[in-house]
Amino acid sequence: MNWKLKLAKKKITQLLATAGITVNGNQPHDVQVHNPSFYQKVALRGATGLGESYVDGWWDCQKVDQLIYKVLIADLHKTRLGSIPLVRVLAAIVLNFQSFRRARLVGEHHYDLGNDLFEHMLDENMIYSCAYWKDAKTLEEAQKNKLDLIAHKLQFEKGMQILDVGCGWGSAARYFAERYGVQVTGITISKQQYTWACARHAGRAVTFHLQDYRQHLARYDAIYSIGMFEHVGRKNYKQFMQVMHANLEAHGRLLLHTIGTDYTLLAAAYYNSWINRNIFPNSELPSQKLLVNALEDEFMIDDWHNFGSDYDKTLMAWYQRFDRAYPALKERYDERFRRVWTYYLLVCAGAFRARHTQLWQLLLSPVDTTRRLDQIPACR
Repeated sequence: MNWKLKLAKKKITQLLATAGITVNGNQPHDVQVHNPSFYQKVALRGATGLGESYVDGWWDCQKVDQLIYKVLIADLHKTRLGSIPLVRVLAAIVLNFQSFRRARLVGEHHYDLGNDLFEHMLDENMIYSCAYWKDAKTLEEAQKNKLDLIAHKLQFEKGMQILDVGCGWGSAARYFAERYGVQVTGITISKQQYTWACARHAGRAVTFHLQDYRQHLARYDAIYSIGMFEHVGRKNYKQFMQVMHANLEAHGRLLLHTIGTDYTLLAAAYYNSWINRNIFPNSELPSQKLLVNALEDEFMIDDWHNFGSDYDKTLMAWYQRFDRAYPALKERYDERFRRVWTYYLLVCAGAFRARHTQLWQLLLSPVDTTRRLDQIPACR
């Protein structure tokens, strides 16, 4: 072992120890190192290197979710273990990674992986967002709770025209149409989601469009967006709110369901490290400050609901289903893919457990009801 590797090993071992994590220890949250190159990769690349070395099989851990929880509550993400190059911070602030031309990348990279993967991992209705676990014992119950919560907040009544922005596989739209008698229009940028939704929900009081939110202009009694705003990006937050405003009747309300973060400056750069490279290209978690700035002149906040702890439970339910189903999936998804998705699901669970990330539902009412559709900025 050369001197650089020895120095990296000493540094990383000491750093992890401050969080109660022992290298090659006997606790479920301890790191089991298989390749000493792990130390240098983490020392040089921080949180990104931690994820990359896990996928490479250089280390394992019985409870990756608990490891990440302990790292975060010990604030190791603010040290070299979580370091972020300055260029990444500046790029996240200056460049528009979620422009109209680039927006479809996340659909192609993530949501078009294969419906079989999501059918095994998600609940029976294919709801790919945080469930609401109050009074629920199963994932199916918790997801229906979440949908009923949204319907209650938006005060659905029979015959209302509703827009679903980022409709996924269309099951939320169908649920609302059947349970509350509303007419729902859903939009998505994922070809596989669109095809699946049209085939699965044909003949229902729902319609779907394969398009970017910036392409859709109509008028609705209410709009909801569940787990899509993370793909909008700070350069487009204002335009998103303007487009939502233009699509909403004066009496209508918008419900925005999104993951969020407390870190305005580093939100994009930190999230856009390992997660960006491997799971959600060009994604960014909004901060409270960025959201409030985007809402100004367009919407007033009627309610801001945080139930981030429910996402920890949701992610663990997804992981358990994915892990059980992997033997049936491995012909299409190799071992490296399994490690990528295991790390993704468990790291995110640990982050919500540590309250490093939040889950917000914002209920919004339009401010200026005189805006016309032709006043919305053109797509970029």
